Amino acid sequence: MTRIHNFSAGPSALPLPVLEQAQAELIDFRGSGASLLEQSHRGKVYDAVHAECTEDLRTLLGLGDEHVIVFMGGGARTQFALVPTNLLAGGTGGYITTGRWSQGAVDEGAKIGSVRELWHCRDTGHDRVPAEGEVVIPDDLDYLHYTTNNTIYGTQFSYVPETGDVPLVCDMSSDILSAPMDYGRFAMIYAGAQKNLGPAGVTLLVIRKDMLERSRAELPEMWNYKKVAGKDSMLNTPPVYAIYFVGLVAKYLLAHGGAAAAAERNQRKAGALYGEIDGSDFWRGHAQVGSRSQMNVTFRSPSDELDKEFVAAATAEGLSGLKGHRSVGGLRASIYNAVPEESVTALVEFMKEFRRTRG
Repeated sequence: MTRIHNFSAGPSALPLPVLEQAQAELIDFRGSGASLLEQSHRGKVYDAVHAECTEDLRTLLGLGDEHVIVFMGGGARTQFALVPTNLLAGGTGGYITTGRWSQGAVDEGAKIGSVRELWHCRDTGHDRVPAEGEVVIPDDLDYLHYTTNNTIYGTQFSYVPETGDVPLVCDMSSDILSAPMDYGRFAMIYAGAQKNLGPAGVTLLVIRKDMLERSRAELPEMWNYKKVAGKDSMLNTPPVYAIYFVGLVAKYLLAHGGAAAAAERNQRKAGALYGEIDGSDFWRGHAQVGSRSQMNVTFRSPSDELDKEFVAAATAEGLSGLKGHRSVGGLRASIYNAVPEESVTALVEFMKEFRRTRG
């Protein structure tokens, strides 16, 4: 088969060697005589997979003993409700709203308890994130929540907000491990796997141990961070195969230089795409330059009709997933860690030719 150049926003590209290893291990998992899909999550075979994945992620994230790693189902959207359910301690949660998903976190939080939106950019179409120091953060918040990267609008934080003693909570679903970061600064991070970590079906949580004490005993067990963490994410049957895939991706990243090397590759990819967008008046980027994402490049041609023509022509050439989100239209190239540089090169060359013939 001929593999496409995959720019899907999620589920998104996975490293080809990871897919090949999973294929080779599917029927007889590492000599066990059965597929991992068929084995008990409490058996020795899966126990080794789970432990290796956890430790490799801990290494990649540079975590100390003060944080625990938790795997849950339900995607990042479930965490929009579970964060305030577990972490509100009788006060208010603060939120920075920079797009649809951070707005979803605010909306779900308001159903649970007291939340306060500290900043938003709805009036400019979510085309930027706040500048460093722009958001005034009250010191009496139970936590501050923000989203590092906004897949729909193509914006991204290039810094970690300074919150003093206020616990910092972050949705990193679409850019986790795309660049080095001091993950120890966070009270909690969460990330749906299907963009930068693996396939859909598992959500990674990293929680500072003291925050677990906020989970009230009367919460339903499967909503309770402390209880799920206390059972090493096996309070019920976890999404074993998705966790296995995350472990393969983690090992792949470690073998290829970790987050630092990924950042260099991502900078080259994003630089090539933004270079083409900025190089003429044919293309028009959505995000303000200082807020541009290195994971999701959002842009438009001179007209909606040309956007549609571009998507159809690109798809015919094996360049897939370039249609913008249905809520905003336009075009979008998602260039997560696993998208190879040669795919971005092919896209840039196609964009140049499209501009030459349609401009």
